[in-house]
Amino acid sequence: MPEQPSQAVVRIMVVSLLTMLMIGCGPKTQSLFNGEDLKGWTKRGGEATFMVEDGCIVGTHGPGANTFLCTTRSYEDFELELEFKWDRPGNSGIQFRSHLTPDGVVQGYQCELDASDRSWTCGIYYEGPRGWLAPLDQSPQAREARRLTEWNNIRIRAKGSHLQTWLNGVPCADLLDRQGHQSGFIALQVHSGGTGIMRWRNIRLTKLSASD
Repeated sequence: MPEQPSQAVVRIMVVSLLTMLMIGCGPKTQSLFNGEDLKGWTKRGGEATFMVEDGCIVGTHGPGANTFLCTTRSYEDFELELEFKWDRPGNSGIQFRSHLTPDGVVQGYQCELDASDRSWTCGIYYEGPRGWLAPLDQSPQAREARRLTEWNNIRIRAKGSHLQTWLNGVPCADLLDRQGHQSGFIALQVHSGGTGIMRWRNIRLTKLSASD
């Protein structure tokens, strides 16, 4: 007996719904660095250098302004997790929800990587006109979590206006901010002045849904 039109429509709707569910249940975590080259990244700013060595991105201090290795894609709500290590101490940071001004300057949120005695690693700074938004002067546990000569695990969560950071599993910054951009690129920073050689590896981003 031929299938009735209404049955065919129902069948198509069921198949379409199952397809959508399968797509929605796919993996949300992606690697932003393939461990082999800098595909998907572009350099902006000063003359620090970035290269790939032993499965790591290595940033080396150079002349000029702050230098940024930026993703070519923008991201909105996410959790970013990576490992970081100083080969030679220097000021650095991880930009997120960042953008370019009309004259090509990088601005946006920065998860600080602080090798100084102050030890504000994973405090939140705003690269640009706003400066410090979440320093760690009142967070001794966060300041003590930094490892100067070993790998550090860093986690950044950005969901709407709520921004959070963790260093080696220790909660650091916890900020509500409605003034910054809600999306933008991610970048690895080598600060101007002084010296520094930094390494990043295992850079993974998980997109957050409305229910996360």
